[in-house]
Amino acid sequence: MIFTDYRNTVRWIMIVASFIIVSLILWKTYEFFQYFKVEERNKMEQWSFAQIDLLKSTDLDINMGELPLYILESNTTTPMIIVSKKGEIDYKNIDEEKAKDSTFLNNQILKFKEENKPIEILYKNDVFATLYYGNSELLNKLKYYPLALLLIIFLFSAVIFFFYKSNKNAIQNKLWSGMAKETAHQIGTPLSSLIGWTEILKSENINPDYILEIEKDIDRLQTITERFSKIGSVPTLEMVDIIKETINSYDYLKTRSSKLVEFEIITPEGDIPVNLNKQLYSWVIENLVKNAIDAMKGRGKLTIEISQLEDNVKVSVTDTGKGIPKKLFNKIFDPGFTTKKRGWGLGLSLTKRIIEDFHFGNIKVLQSEMGKGTTIQIALKRAYYG
Repeated sequence: MIFTDYRNTVRWIMIVASFIIVSLILWKTYEFFQYFKVEERNKMEQWSFAQIDLLKSTDLDINMGELPLYILESNTTTPMIIVSKKGEIDYKNIDEEKAKDSTFLNNQILKFKEENKPIEILYKNDVFATLYYGNSELLNKLKYYPLALLLIIFLFSAVIFFFYKSNKNAIQNKLWSGMAKETAHQIGTPLSSLIGWTEILKSENINPDYILEIEKDIDRLQTITERFSKIGSVPTLEMVDIIKETINSYDYLKTRSSKLVEFEIITPEGDIPVNLNKQLYSWVIENLVKNAIDAMKGRGKLTIEISQLEDNVKVSVTDTGKGIPKKLFNKIFDPGFTTKKRGWGLGLSLTKRIIEDFHFGNIKVLQSEMGKGTTIQIALKRAYYG
Protein backbone atom coordinates (compact mmCIF):
# COMPACT_ATOMS: atom_id res chain seq x y z
CA MET A 1 0.00 0.00 0.00
CA ILE A 2 2.86 2.40 0.88
CA PHE A 3 4.63 1.55 -2.37
CA THR A 4 1.45 2.21 -4.36
CA ASP A 5 0.93 5.58 -2.63
CA TYR A 6 4.55 6.52 -3.32
CA ARG A 7 4.23 5.53 -6.99
CA ASN A 8 1.02 7.57 -7.34
CA THR A 9 2.71 10.59 -5.71
CA VAL A 10 5.65 10.36 -8.13
CA ARG A 11 3.25 10.03 -11.04
CA TRP A 12 1.34 13.17 -10.02
CA ILE A 13 4.59 15.10 -9.52
CA MET A 14 5.64 14.16 -13.05
CA ILE A 15 2.24 15.17 -14.46
CA VAL A 16 2.32 18.56 -12.68
CA ALA A 17 5.95 19.17 -13.72
CA SER A 18 5.11 18.32 -17.34
CA PHE A 19 2.14 20.67 -17.24
CA ILE A 20 4.32 23.50 -15.89
CA ILE A 21 6.99 22.92 -18.56
CA VAL A 22 4.43 22.87 -21.36
CA SER A 23 2.78 26.02 -19.99
CA LEU A 24 6.15 27.83 -19.89
CA ILE A 25 6.93 26.79 -23.47
CA LEU A 26 3.54 28.01 -24.67
CA TRP A 27 3.92 31.28 -22.76
CA LYS A 28 7.38 31.92 -24.21
CA THR A 29 6.08 31.11 -27.69
CA TYR A 30 3.35 33.69 -27.18
CA GLU A 31 5.94 36.26 -26.05
CA PHE A 32 8.07 35.58 -29.13
CA PHE A 33 5.01 35.97 -31.34
CA GLN A 34 4.16 39.34 -29.81
CA TYR A 35 7.79 40.48 -30.05
CA PHE A 36 8.03 39.63 -33.75
CA LYS A 37 4.66 41.24 -34.37
CA VAL A 38 5.91 44.51 -32.88
CA GLU A 39 9.12 44.26 -34.93
CA GLU A 40 7.07 43.72 -38.07
CA ARG A 41 4.94 46.76 -37.22
CA ASN A 42 8.08 48.87 -36.84
CA LYS A 43 9.34 47.61 -40.19
CA MET A 44 6.07 48.58 -41.90
CA GLU A 45 6.11 52.04 -40.31
CA GLN A 46 9.69 52.55 -41.56
CA TRP A 47 8.50 51.48 -45.00
CA SER A 48 5.73 54.14 -44.89
CA PHE A 49 8.27 56.83 -43.84
CA ALA A 50 10.53 55.81 -46.71
CA GLN A 51 7.56 56.16 -49.05
CA ILE A 52 6.95 59.71 -47.78
CA ASP A 53 10.64 60.59 -48.21
CA LEU A 54 10.51 59.31 -51.78
CA LEU A 55 7.48 61.50 -52.51
CA LYS A 56 9.21 64.55 -51.03
CA SER A 57 12.33 63.99 -53.12
CA THR A 58 10.21 63.69 -56.27
CA ASP A 59 8.25 66.88 -55.59
CA LEU A 60 11.30 68.93 -54.59
CA ASP A 61 13.50 67.40 -57.29
CA ILE A 62 16.26 66.60 -54.81
CA ASN A 63 18.28 63.49 -54.07
CA MET A 64 17.29 61.94 -50.72
CA GLY A 65 19.96 59.27 -51.04
CA GLU A 66 19.65 55.52 -51.45
CA LEU A 67 18.26 54.78 -47.98
CA PRO A 68 14.51 55.23 -48.79
CA LEU A 69 14.85 53.01 -51.88
CA TYR A 70 16.77 50.44 -49.89
CA ILE A 71 14.02 50.34 -47.20
CA LEU A 72 11.27 50.10 -49.81
CA GLU A 73 12.98 47.22 -51.60
CA SER A 74 14.17 45.37 -48.46
CA ASN A 75 10.74 44.02 -47.53
CA THR A 76 10.56 40.62 -49.21
CA THR A 77 8.54 38.66 -46.66
CA THR A 78 5.60 40.71 -45.37
CA PRO A 79 2.57 40.72 -47.74
CA MET A 80 1.23 44.25 -48.25
CA ILE A 81 -1.41 46.17 -50.21
CA ILE A 82 -1.26 49.95 -50.71
CA VAL A 83 -4.51 51.71 -51.53
CA SER A 84 -4.04 55.30 -52.74
CA LYS A 85 -6.35 58.21 -52.04
CA LYS A 86 -7.76 57.81 -55.55
CA GLY A 87 -8.49 54.10 -54.93
CA GLU A 88 -5.58 52.76 -56.92
CA ILE A 89 -4.22 49.48 -55.58
CA ASP A 90 -0.62 48.33 -55.48
CA TYR A 91 0.74 45.26 -53.75
CA LYS A 92 3.93 43.45 -52.80
CA ASN A 93 4.82 39.88 -51.77
CA ILE A 94 1.47 38.58 -53.02
CA ASP A 95 1.00 35.95 -55.71
CA GLU A 96 0.83 37.71 -59.10
CA GLU A 97 -1.78 35.39 -60.60
CA LYS A 98 -4.15 35.66 -57.63
CA ALA A 99 -3.66 39.43 -57.44
CA LYS A 100 -5.20 39.83 -60.91
CA ASP A 101 -8.57 39.10 -59.29
CA SER A 102 -9.91 42.27 -57.61
CA THR A 103 -12.15 40.17 -55.32
CA PHE A 104 -9.09 38.35 -54.01
CA LEU A 105 -7.35 41.67 -53.25
CA ASN A 106 -10.41 43.03 -51.45
CA ASN A 107 -10.62 39.86 -49.35
CA GLN A 108 -6.92 40.17 -48.55
CA ILE A 109 -7.46 43.76 -47.39
CA LEU A 110 -10.19 42.62 -45.01
CA LYS A 111 -7.95 39.82 -43.75
CA PHE A 112 -4.97 42.17 -43.24
CA LYS A 113 -7.20 44.62 -41.32
CA GLU A 114 -8.07 41.82 -38.88
CA GLU A 115 -4.42 40.81 -38.46
CA ASN A 116 -2.87 44.27 -38.14
CA LYS A 117 -4.03 47.86 -37.82
CA PRO A 118 -3.61 49.67 -41.18
CA ILE A 119 -0.97 52.42 -41.46
CA GLU A 120 -1.95 55.75 -43.00
CA ILE A 121 0.76 57.34 -45.17
CA LEU A 122 0.43 61.11 -44.56
CA TYR A 123 1.82 63.63 -47.01
CA LYS A 124 1.18 67.37 -46.85
CA ASN A 125 -1.25 66.88 -43.95
CA ASP A 126 -3.40 64.56 -46.00
CA VAL A 127 -3.78 60.78 -46.34
CA PHE A 128 -1.81 59.99 -49.47
CA ALA A 129 -2.42 56.20 -49.17
CA THR A 130 -3.29 53.45 -46.70
CA LEU A 131 -0.96 50.50 -46.07
CA TYR A 132 -2.54 47.14 -45.26
CA TYR A 133 -0.17 44.37 -44.30
CA GLY A 134 -0.53 40.78 -43.13
CA ASN A 135 1.58 38.46 -41.01
CA SER A 136 4.76 37.19 -42.60
CA GLU A 137 5.32 33.50 -43.19
CA LEU A 138 7.54 33.38 -40.11
CA LEU A 139 4.79 34.83 -37.91
CA ASN A 140 2.20 32.42 -39.29
CA LYS A 141 4.47 29.47 -38.56
CA LEU A 142 5.14 30.78 -35.07
CA LYS A 143 1.38 31.22 -34.51
CA TYR A 144 0.71 27.54 -35.24
CA TYR A 145 3.79 26.28 -33.39
CA PRO A 146 1.94 25.83 -30.02
CA LEU A 147 -0.67 23.64 -31.75
CA ALA A 148 2.06 21.51 -33.31
CA LEU A 149 3.79 21.31 -29.93
CA LEU A 150 0.60 20.21 -28.18
CA LEU A 151 -0.01 17.59 -30.88
CA ILE A 152 3.52 16.21 -30.47
CA ILE A 153 3.12 16.11 -26.68
CA PHE A 154 -0.26 14.39 -27.05
CA LEU A 155 1.14 11.75 -29.42
CA PHE A 156 4.17 11.21 -27.18
CA SER A 157 1.93 10.84 -24.12
CA ALA A 158 -0.31 8.42 -26.00
CA VAL A 159 2.68 6.26 -26.96
CA ILE A 160 3.90 6.21 -23.35
CA PHE A 161 0.39 5.42 -22.07
CA PHE A 162 -0.18 2.53 -24.48
CA PHE A 163 3.31 1.18 -23.81
CA TYR A 164 2.70 1.33 -20.06
CA LYS A 165 -0.74 -0.24 -20.43
CA SER A 166 0.43 -3.05 -22.72
CA ASN A 167 3.40 -3.72 -20.44
CA LYS A 168 1.12 -3.80 -17.40
CA ASN A 169 -1.31 -6.14 -19.18
CA ALA A 170 1.55 -8.41 -20.23
CA ILE A 171 2.76 -8.63 -16.62
CA GLN A 172 -0.78 -9.31 -15.39
CA ASN A 173 -1.32 -11.99 -18.04
CA LYS A 174 1.95 -13.64 -17.13
CA LEU A 175 0.97 -13.56 -13.45
CA TRP A 176 -2.47 -14.99 -14.23
CA SER A 177 -1.01 -17.80 -16.31
CA GLY A 178 1.66 -18.71 -13.79
CA MET A 179 -0.73 -18.65 -10.85
CA ALA A 180 -3.36 -20.66 -12.74
CA LYS A 181 -0.95 -23.40 -13.82
CA GLU A 182 0.55 -23.65 -10.34
CA THR A 183 -2.93 -23.90 -8.78
CA ALA A 184 -3.95 -26.65 -11.21
CA HIS A 185 -0.76 -28.52 -10.38
CA GLN A 186 -1.27 -28.17 -6.61
CA ILE A 187 -4.88 -29.39 -6.77
CA GLY A 188 -4.03 -32.31 -9.04
CA THR A 189 -2.00 -34.29 -6.48
CA PRO A 190 -4.56 -34.51 -3.62
CA LEU A 191 -7.34 -34.96 -6.18
CA SER A 192 -5.75 -38.13 -7.51
CA SER A 193 -5.46 -39.38 -3.94
CA LEU A 194 -9.14 -38.62 -3.23
CA ILE A 195 -10.20 -40.62 -6.28
CA GLY A 196 -8.24 -43.60 -4.93
CA TRP A 197 -9.75 -43.28 -1.47
CA THR A 198 -13.23 -43.14 -3.01
CA GLU A 199 -12.66 -46.51 -4.67
CA ILE A 200 -11.56 -47.95 -1.32
CA LEU A 201 -14.70 -46.58 0.40
CA LYS A 202 -16.88 -48.31 -2.19
CA SER A 203 -15.48 -51.66 -1.12
CA GLU A 204 -16.17 -50.91 2.56
CA ASN A 205 -19.98 -51.02 2.26
CA ILE A 206 -20.33 -47.29 2.97
CA ASN A 207 -23.74 -45.73 2.33
CA PRO A 208 -23.87 -45.19 -1.50
CA ASP A 209 -25.46 -41.76 -1.02
CA TYR A 210 -22.33 -40.61 0.80
CA ILE A 211 -20.12 -41.96 -1.95
CA LEU A 212 -22.28 -40.21 -4.57
CA GLU A 213 -21.91 -36.83 -2.86
CA ILE A 214 -18.16 -37.32 -2.47
CA GLU A 215 -17.91 -38.18 -6.17
CA LYS A 216 -19.85 -35.02 -7.06
CA ASP A 217 -17.36 -32.93 -5.14
CA ILE A 218 -14.45 -34.77 -6.73
CA ASP A 219 -15.95 -34.06 -10.16
CA ARG A 220 -16.22 -30.45 -9.09
CA LEU A 221 -12.56 -30.37 -8.10
CA GLN A 222 -11.63 -31.87 -11.47
CA THR A 223 -13.66 -29.15 -13.18
CA ILE A 224 -11.85 -26.48 -11.15
CA THR A 225 -8.49 -28.01 -12.08
CA GLU A 226 -9.43 -27.92 -15.75
CA ARG A 227 -10.49 -24.30 -15.41
CA PHE A 228 -7.17 -23.20 -13.98
CA SER A 229 -5.20 -25.20 -16.54
CA LYS A 230 -7.13 -23.45 -19.35
CA ILE A 231 -6.40 -19.95 -18.00
CA GLY A 232 -2.72 -20.45 -18.81
CA SER A 233 -3.44 -21.23 -22.47
CA VAL A 234 -5.93 -20.45 -25.22
CA PRO A 235 -9.06 -22.52 -24.41
CA THR A 236 -10.95 -24.57 -26.99
CA LEU A 237 -14.47 -23.37 -27.77
CA GLU A 238 -17.25 -25.70 -28.87
CA MET A 239 -20.81 -25.07 -29.99
CA VAL A 240 -23.12 -25.86 -27.09
CA ASP A 241 -26.54 -24.83 -25.86
CA ILE A 242 -25.97 -21.88 -23.52
CA ILE A 243 -29.33 -22.50 -21.81
CA LYS A 244 -28.33 -26.03 -20.86
CA GLU A 245 -24.87 -24.98 -19.62
CA THR A 246 -26.35 -22.14 -17.57
CA ILE A 247 -28.96 -24.43 -15.98
CA ASN A 248 -26.24 -26.99 -15.09
CA SER A 249 -24.24 -24.36 -13.24
CA TYR A 250 -27.41 -22.89 -11.72
CA ASP A 251 -28.57 -26.25 -10.34
CA TYR A 252 -25.20 -27.04 -8.80
CA LEU A 253 -24.98 -23.64 -7.06
CA LYS A 254 -28.60 -23.71 -5.92
CA THR A 255 -28.21 -27.00 -4.02
CA ARG A 256 -25.10 -25.70 -2.26
CA SER A 257 -26.32 -22.23 -1.31
CA SER A 258 -28.25 -20.93 1.67
CA LYS A 259 -31.94 -21.77 1.83
CA LEU A 260 -32.54 -18.08 2.58
CA VAL A 261 -31.65 -17.24 -1.02
CA GLU A 262 -34.57 -17.54 -3.46
CA PHE A 263 -33.31 -18.70 -6.87
CA GLU A 264 -35.10 -18.08 -10.17
CA ILE A 265 -34.03 -18.77 -13.74
CA ILE A 266 -35.84 -17.41 -16.80
CA THR A 267 -35.04 -18.90 -20.21
CA PRO A 268 -36.66 -18.83 -23.66
CA GLU A 269 -38.08 -21.93 -25.36
CA GLY A 270 -35.76 -24.15 -27.40
CA ASP A 271 -31.99 -23.90 -27.38
CA ILE A 272 -29.48 -21.17 -28.20
CA PRO A 273 -26.14 -22.39 -29.61
CA VAL A 274 -23.06 -20.41 -28.59
CA ASN A 275 -19.34 -21.12 -28.97
CA LEU A 276 -18.27 -21.73 -25.37
CA ASN A 277 -15.68 -23.39 -23.24
CA LYS A 278 -17.98 -25.15 -20.79
CA GLN A 279 -15.60 -25.21 -17.83
CA LEU A 280 -14.75 -21.52 -18.08
CA TYR A 281 -18.34 -20.45 -18.69
CA SER A 282 -19.53 -22.33 -15.61
CA TRP A 283 -16.79 -20.51 -13.69
CA VAL A 284 -18.22 -17.18 -14.88
CA ILE A 285 -21.72 -18.08 -13.69
CA GLU A 286 -20.33 -19.32 -10.39
CA ASN A 287 -18.39 -16.07 -9.79
CA LEU A 288 -21.39 -13.89 -10.61
CA VAL A 289 -23.75 -15.93 -8.41
CA LYS A 290 -21.34 -15.98 -5.46
CA ASN A 291 -20.80 -12.22 -5.73
CA ALA A 292 -24.56 -11.70 -5.83
CA ILE A 293 -25.07 -13.87 -2.73
CA ASP A 294 -22.30 -11.96 -0.91
CA ALA A 295 -23.95 -8.64 -1.88
CA MET A 296 -27.23 -9.91 -0.33
CA LYS A 297 -25.38 -11.21 2.76
CA GLY A 298 -26.87 -14.65 2.17
CA ARG A 299 -30.51 -13.53 2.13
CA GLY A 300 -32.59 -12.31 -0.85
CA LYS A 301 -33.63 -13.18 -4.37
CA LEU A 302 -31.27 -14.08 -7.21
CA THR A 303 -32.50 -14.19 -10.80
CA ILE A 304 -30.68 -15.48 -13.88
CA GLU A 305 -32.33 -14.51 -17.17
CA ILE A 306 -31.32 -15.55 -20.69
CA SER A 307 -32.62 -13.60 -23.67
CA GLN A 308 -31.83 -13.37 -27.34
CA LEU A 309 -31.79 -10.25 -29.53
CA GLU A 310 -30.99 -10.94 -33.17
CA ASP A 311 -27.43 -12.37 -33.19
CA ASN A 312 -26.66 -11.58 -29.53
CA VAL A 313 -27.38 -13.64 -26.44
CA LYS A 314 -27.78 -11.85 -23.10
CA VAL A 315 -27.28 -13.54 -19.73
CA SER A 316 -28.30 -11.33 -16.80
CA VAL A 317 -27.65 -12.04 -13.12
CA THR A 318 -29.81 -9.89 -10.81
CA ASP A 319 -29.65 -9.73 -7.03
CA THR A 320 -31.47 -7.77 -4.31
CA GLY A 321 -28.28 -6.77 -2.53
CA LYS A 322 -26.67 -3.52 -1.42
CA GLY A 323 -26.03 -2.18 -4.94
CA ILE A 324 -23.00 -0.59 -6.57
CA PRO A 325 -22.27 3.18 -6.87
CA LYS A 326 -22.30 4.30 -10.51
CA LYS A 327 -18.70 5.52 -10.29
CA LEU A 328 -17.59 1.93 -9.58
CA PHE A 329 -19.46 0.27 -12.49
CA ASN A 330 -16.22 -0.26 -14.43
CA LYS A 331 -13.80 -0.37 -11.50
CA ILE A 332 -15.29 -3.55 -9.99
CA PHE A 333 -13.74 -5.51 -12.88
CA ASP A 334 -10.20 -4.25 -12.13
CA PRO A 335 -7.77 -6.84 -10.70
CA GLY A 336 -7.41 -6.47 -6.95
CA PHE A 337 -10.52 -4.31 -6.46
CA THR A 338 -12.82 -5.54 -3.71
CA THR A 339 -15.24 -4.08 -1.18
CA LYS A 340 -14.96 -7.14 1.07
CA LYS A 341 -12.83 -7.26 4.20
CA ARG A 342 -11.48 -10.59 3.01
CA GLY A 343 -10.71 -11.53 -0.56
CA TRP A 344 -8.25 -10.86 -3.37
CA GLY A 345 -10.61 -9.06 -5.72
CA LEU A 346 -9.92 -11.47 -8.59
CA GLY A 347 -13.35 -13.03 -9.22
CA LEU A 348 -14.93 -10.34 -11.41
CA SER A 349 -11.60 -9.53 -13.06
CA LEU A 350 -11.24 -13.19 -14.02
CA THR A 351 -14.86 -13.24 -15.21
CA LYS A 352 -14.24 -10.24 -17.47
CA ARG A 353 -11.13 -11.87 -18.91
CA ILE A 354 -12.95 -15.14 -19.65
CA ILE A 355 -15.87 -13.38 -21.37
CA GLU A 356 -13.97 -10.70 -23.31
CA ASP A 357 -10.57 -12.28 -24.05
CA PHE A 358 -11.56 -15.92 -24.50
CA HIS A 359 -15.17 -15.67 -25.74
CA PHE A 360 -14.98 -12.25 -27.47
CA GLY A 361 -18.09 -11.07 -25.64
CA ASN A 362 -18.86 -8.25 -23.27
CA ILE A 363 -19.72 -7.95 -19.58
CA LYS A 364 -20.96 -4.86 -17.76
CA VAL A 365 -23.06 -3.60 -14.86
CA LEU A 366 -26.37 -3.10 -16.64
CA GLN A 367 -28.01 -1.30 -13.73
CA SER A 368 -27.69 -0.90 -9.99
CA GLU A 369 -29.53 0.97 -7.27
CA MET A 370 -28.14 1.44 -3.79
CA GLY A 371 -29.99 -0.72 -1.28
CA LYS A 372 -32.11 -2.42 -3.97
CA GLY A 373 -29.81 -4.57 -6.06
CA THR A 374 -27.65 -4.98 -9.13
CA THR A 375 -27.87 -6.54 -12.58
CA ILE A 376 -24.70 -7.69 -14.33
CA GLN A 377 -25.14 -8.64 -17.97
CA ILE A 378 -23.07 -10.86 -20.27
CA ALA A 379 -23.39 -10.47 -24.04
CA LEU A 380 -22.19 -13.22 -26.40
CA LYS A 381 -22.49 -13.88 -30.11
CA ARG A 382 -25.01 -16.53 -31.12
CA ALA A 383 -23.68 -19.44 -33.20
CA TYR A 384 -25.52 -21.32 -35.93
CA TYR A 385 -25.62 -25.03 -36.62
CA GLY A 386 -24.11 -26.42 -39.82
